[in-house]
Amino acid sequence: MERITMSMDESLAAAFDQLISDRGYSSRSEAMRDLLRREIEAHRATRNTKDYAVANFSYVYNHHERKLAERLIDAQHQQHDLVVSTMHVHLDHEHCLESVVLKGASTAVRAFADRTQAERGVRHAQLNLITVEVGDGHFKLGSHRHAGHLHLIPRS
Repeated sequence: MERITMSMDESLAAAFDQLISDRGYSSRSEAMRDLLRREIEAHRATRNTKDYAVANFSYVYNHHERKLAERLIDAQHQQHDLVVSTMHVHLDHEHCLESVVLKGASTAVRAFADRTQAERGVRHAQLNLITVEVGDGHFKLGSHRHAGHLHLIPRS
């Protein structure tokens, strides 16, 4: 493991220590590693259009909006190769939360999320996209092949 040293003003350090405490981290190092992973992944996701990704796309929508639920379901069926699973939650008499698990080319996953978010009546949409490497074996556990499926290995 490589060690790095950082300098910061006292108010920033105090705010960071409060964040660490609020989130339950045991050390500054683990918190910094998570922050860096998040930023590196966000940067990677915007730069490389050839990556493969897994994602959770969540949004709230008004199910009384004219034919919106039908359009959302149709869009998921049209992209059945991307959509792994959908969870639907009733929030109140008008609003629903859907969380869609997606996997596929990063550009296709982002395009699906963008089209869904652009639908009239869809609100509070959030895409959590993680780029992955596609592999067909357990490189750390020994080598063996699988017939019919690939492994999606999150990047460090």
